[in-house]
Formats: sequence, C-alpha cells, structure tokens
Amino acid sequence: MVRRARKSHLLTFVGLLALTVTLGSAALAMSTFIPTSVLIIPLLLGGLLLRFRPLVALTLVTLAIGSYVVSDRAQGMPKIGFVLTLGLAAWIVLTGARVRSRLGVQGTRGESMLMELRDTLTAQGELPRLPPGWRAEVAIRSAGGASFSGDFVVSTIRDGELLEVALVDVSGKGIDAGTRALLLSGAFGGLLGVVPVEEFLPSANQYLRRQDWDDDFATVVQVAVNLRTGDFEVRTAGHPPAILFDSWSGRWQSRDSEGPLLGLVEIPEFKVNKGQLKQGDALFLYSDGMVETPHREIGQGTDRLAGHAERLIAQGFKGAAKELVVEIGGRGDDSAIVVIHRQMNPADLVVPTCPTTTRTTSRPTTLRRRGNTLLKTFRPA
Repeated sequence: MVRRARKSHLLTFVGLLALTVTLGSAALAMSTFIPTSVLIIPLLLGGLLLRFRPLVALTLVTLAIGSYVVSDRAQGMPKIGFVLTLGLAAWIVLTGARVRSRLGVQGTRGESMLMELRDTLTAQGELPRLPPGWRAEVAIRSAGGASFSGDFVVSTIRDGELLEVALVDVSGKGIDAGTRALLLSGAFGGLLGVVPVEEFLPSANQYLRRQDWDDDFATVVQVAVNLRTGDFEVRTAGHPPAILFDSWSGRWQSRDSEGPLLGLVEIPEFKVNKGQLKQGDALFLYSDGMVETPHREIGQGTDRLAGHAERLIAQGFKGAAKELVVEIGGRGDDSAIVVIHRQMNPADLVVPTCPTTTRTTSRPTTLRRRGNTLLKTFRPA
C-alpha cells in the first residue's frame, strides 16, 4: 500500500510537470491564442494533489517556464507584472499546502474532515425520539454564522423512560470554541447515560481538569426527566438556570441550582432542583447567548425569553426552539436552547379512524313499520 501510494504521488508529480512544459510550449508557439496565464492551472492542481516538497519543485519549474515565455513576448507587453502575479499565486498555493502538511492531509481532505466533524457534532445534538405525549426541540446558532459553535447538546434515554439532556457552553465563541466543543461533545456524550445522573457533572469536571487547558472552562445545565411520571432533576455548573412554564397557574418559574464552573474546582458540589412536569408544562434550557448581552443582564434576558415564549403557548410550543433562537439569540455570541414539553392531551394526539357503517333501515323505522302492520291486522274490514 505504501509503495502504491508513493508511486501514485510520483506519477502525479511527473504528469503535472509534463502539463506545465506542454502549456508553456503552447503559449510560446501560439501566443495569440494561448495566454501565458494558463501556467497557473498546473500550479493550482498541484496545490490540491501534491505534497509540500513536490509542490515546491513544481512551483519553481512553473516560475522558470513562465519567466522564459514572458521574456520572449513582444515589447510593450506587461512582463514584470505577470511574473509577480504568478509568484503571488504560487505563494498562496504554497501557504495553503504548508498548513495542510502540518495536519498530515493534502488537497481538500482537510476541509472534508472538518465537514465530517461538524456533521458529527450536529448529529450528537439531535434529541432522541420521545414517547407519545412528549415533545423536545433543540436549536443552536453559532456567532457570526460560523459552522462550528461553542454550544452543544448531548442527550440520551436511559431504560426507555429517563430522558437525560445536557446543554454545554464552552468558553469562547464560534470557530475558536468549536474545536474544544468537538472534543467535549464526544466525552460528555459518552458519560451521559452511563454514569449515574448525580455523577455526570463531577465526572465531566474531572475530565475537563485533565485536559490542562489554560483559562478554558465550560458551563453546563443538566436535566433528567422521568417520562412516565414527569418528575425531573435540574443541575447546573455555572450556567443560567432552567425556567419552567406551569400551565396550571400560567406562571414562569426559575429553577435555580448552584454549582461552580467545570474545570476550575477539584472537588465541586452541585446542588439539585427537583420538580414535576405536569400536562401542558414546559422546561427550557438555554445558554447565556440567549439572555445576556453587554447591555442586558441575565435576569432581564430571562424575563424577555419567557415573555416571548409565552406567545407560543397557543401552538403548544411547536417550533419554539428555532423561533426563539432566531428572535432572542444574541448576534455576537453562540446561542442554544432546548425545549421539553409535556403535551396537554396525549390521548388526542393520534385519533383512530373508525369505519362508518351505513344502515339501510334504522331501528325506529323498522318498529314503525311493524306497528302499522299490526294496526292493519286488527282494523275491521
């Protein structure tokens, strides 16, 4: 396999060299039809197909051939400008190839790996399918419209009836925090549903401290919901509290639970806030990008979030996560929200279709006909 790969790279290098010489000769022989700038083509192909050292050799050959072809052109044509332009293009190609060589990849494989990692992070944030009577939604938006976000969600269902969800906010935003989010999402996703509910945050804190990152931390809000009884537990690690909509009173409640940031304290203590989701109730988990801005505190942002969410009660919070992220989420920070709603009438969610039976003769009509027959029988002639 190694010999075949080396032979393939060598053949590619020789082929691009031959293409460069052929295009240079054609530009020299038919200057009216073929411009000298055609030499950029093998240079760009080399940036995608060759490793760094062969690409340097190809670049030097291309610059030499380009300079010779231009020097043979008629007087008055831009020669120095073309050589400088070709040199600038070569520098751009070499810079990109140098970065990819440090990663151990070549061509567009590096971009493909990033796309795969992004898709993996997105797939891990999808919530599991819930039984009838429950709905859960998640929406995440990265700062500046980047593909990667410092906010992510991991979730699982334990024993078919215990829903566990953790919303994590890594320090930083956008692409800067995306690499750490990719690492932590895999680790936290492996812990959730495996360790006991009360040990998830201490285990995540221990893992984060082992990374020995400088000035990097994470905040988490974790919730475990019993899908049979509606009982839930909320724990936070330096994260904004969850908010609960009580459909019976029509009020919003803040579910505060104290806990330090992950990665800062060696042996942290995380308190728990317990409650119950009744029919019609909804629980909201959100990141600080949803409620906090340089000109607005978290408390004011939470009130604004609850006020906007209250307008979605009539539609049963359907599509609430996406709408709230778009309308409430801050533009300069990553925003994420999870909505867990216990629907009001789960029995009415699936209405069975009953076949209609058509009777040609109803029972009252039959009785009426029999009565008329008896009257005729007893009526005197």
